[in-house]
Amino acid sequence: MSAYAMDLPRDKEYFVDLHIGDPELVRLIRGDITKYHADAIVNAANSQLLPGGGVCGAIHQAGGVAIAEECARIRSERGPLSPGQAVATTAGRLDAKFVIHAVGPVWQGGNDGEPETLSGCYRESMRIADELKLSSIAFPAISTGIFGYPVEQAAWVAVSSVIEGLRFAKHLVFVSVVLFDKSSLDVFASAKTSRRPPVSGNPYKVSIGTM
Repeated sequence: MSAYAMDLPRDKEYFVDLHIGDPELVRLIRGDITKYHADAIVNAANSQLLPGGGVCGAIHQAGGVAIAEECARIRSERGPLSPGQAVATTAGRLDAKFVIHAVGPVWQGGNDGEPETLSGCYRESMRIADELKLSSIAFPAISTGIFGYPVEQAAWVAVSSVIEGLRFAKHLVFVSVVLFDKSSLDVFASAKTSRRPPVSGNPYKVSIGTM
């Protein structure tokens, strides 16, 4: 079935798979990223790499003090990160090998380079994961919390960025975008099932599964 003809399930849990290649896959799913299994889990970090609220606070709390200690060491060595940059640390107690801390843009209305910076977060995180020879990575919806990025606009940037990043990766084959609530999943899923995939010479197939 073509992606743009699909209806999203409304009465049950579901996930959306974007089949980029064989075995390259992007999955959109609702869940708790702190309990998700992947080689790397991405943290929606702040520039100081400090434990904060939202996803950032949850990852630090679930992963334990080892993550904050390594973040402090990185901060002391290189200073604060700029939006669009990312660094890797231990994953502590999380079911992952690494946490990749990516600093997203604060929404300023969309005319201050936010889409390019947000795309950079995803691409740089994937570059680091690929450099570490990891095969899977899980993202939250970066910048859509206290940084105020509108979810629908963030969805288009995020999914397009991970699709392109996966096509150029040497080791990564599985990218998950783990959304905290169903409304966010619906928005991300609609962004990829309500329209035709962009014509880029490398079309992908879309499927929807239920749980």
